[in-house]
This record gives sequence, C-alpha cells and structure tokens, in this order.
Amino acid sequence: MDFIELLKVIFLGIVEGITEWLPISSTGHLILVEEFVKLDVSKAFWEMFMVVIQLGAILAVVVLYWNKIWPFQNKKPKHENVTKIEKAAGFVCRFTKIDKMVMWFKILVSCLPAIIIGLPFDDFIEEKFNNWFVVAVMLMVYGVLFLLVEDYNEKRTVKVHSIADISWKMALYIGIFQVLALIPGTSRSGATIIGGILLGASRTVAAEYTFFLAIPVMFGASLLKIVKFGLAFSAQELIILGVGTLVSFLVSILAIKFLMGYIKKHDFRAFGWYRIVLGVVVMLYFTIFK
Repeated sequence: MDFIELLKVIFLGIVEGITEWLPISSTGHLILVEEFVKLDVSKAFWEMFMVVIQLGAILAVVVLYWNKIWPFQNKKPKHENVTKIEKAAGFVCRFTKIDKMVMWFKILVSCLPAIIIGLPFDDFIEEKFNNWFVVAVMLMVYGVLFLLVEDYNEKRTVKVHSIADISWKMALYIGIFQVLALIPGTSRSGATIIGGILLGASRTVAAEYTFFLAIPVMFGASLLKIVKFGLAFSAQELIILGVGTLVSFLVSILAIKFLMGYIKKHDFRAFGWYRIVLGVVVMLYFTIFK
C-alpha cells in the first residue's frame, strides 16, 4: 500500500469522523468525496468500507458515554448534563441502572422501523440512491427542514428533558424518522434529531439519544455489509479498514464534544444553511462540469 493511498484513507476517516455526528450526512459526504478522492479498491469493497468505517465513530460514543450506557456498574449515578435553562428551572435527573436498561429496550423499539424497511430494500436503495443528485437534493431539503424546525422550536415548550422521559411511543416515532436516513444525503443523526425535537425533546436529549441509537444500528449495518462482502480480505484491505476506523474514532471524539458544547449555546440553523449551500454547490458542479 503506497503513501498516497494511505493519505486518502486518513482523509476519508477524518471526513467520516466529522460528518457522522454533525447533522450533515456522513454517507452523503463520502459519496461526494469519492468523486475527487478515489481509493484503489473494488466497488464492492468501497460500498462496504463506507459503512464499516462508521464503527470507529460508534466506538467514540461508547467511550465517551460509557457511564451513561452501561447499566451493569456499581458507581453511583451522576447528574445528567443539563442546559442553563434547565438548571434555572431546577431540573436535575439521575440516570439509574433501571433507566439505562429501559433505555436500551426503547432503543430496540426505535430500531424496528429501520430493520423492517431497511433490510429488504438495502440493495435497491444502494443501487438507485447512492449518487450525487440524490445527495444534493437531500442536503438541501433537510437544510430547509432544519431552518423550519428551529423556527418552530422557538415557540414550543420542551417536554422531554431526559432520555429517561422518552416514552415508548416517542421511541417508535424517532425510529420512523430514522428510516428517512436510509436515503443518502439525509443524515441519520439529522433525521433523528429533527424527530426528537418535533416530538418535544430538548436538543441535548435528541442528540444524545441519536448517539445511543446509532450503536446497535451501525453495528448491525456493518455486520450485514461484512457478511455480504465476505471475510476474504487482502492485507491492503485490512489496513484500509483499520486505519480508516481508527482515524474515524479519534476525530469522532472531538466532533461529539464539539457538537454537545455547541448545541448548549446555539441552534441547528448553521447546519441547515451549510447543507443548503453545499447542496447547491454540488448540483451546480455536477450539472456544469460533469
């Protein structure tokens, strides 16, 4: 494996680590980046790589939120992070072992729509929608939706201040929103965060639930892609997967910390405008120059 190919893998890992958690579509960005940064691999491996590289990003969530997601520990529960507004309202929540176990059952409920719809149509979606036009349209559509949701958000009253307050019905509805992310350019985190906010959750709760929901979803998706590809990896392919996943993990830690700090002081409008501008640029570039 030559040095240039290694630099490409590192760059792709950085793109994945940043875009997986910011609501701007990691798969969409990787599809677009492929137009300019092509790895010397087969099409089948590239399609598998785009999914499996996300395992690094998922491991970042596991590391950062271990105390919140692992129920079998003896440490005393800590106060959840709350916003200044929530603190001023006297809101404090303790995330207990029972809360964590119930949370995981709710997350399984949220996974059901994606399993029911995503598995049967995985090949069809990959064949028909993994292209620059769909990515550009979805970037713009969800960019506009973020702006509209934030306008709505200014007038609403937050009803869900903790993941423990998410109802079973709400968990199912968030799972339905996640199905929208099967189309590249949508953003899984973007779809579920929008869903959580519209259903009454605070930005912090919507974002954290999105992080936790990604763990089984992306592990399952990665396993499915690896099984479909087969386990006969060459040495170069193993290096590509290993380096890409490691870089994605390291960058994701920084991206998650940035996002959680950002949304405590700002809304999602900046991401909405970014999506719209990028979608327009992509549409113009491929229409004029390709």
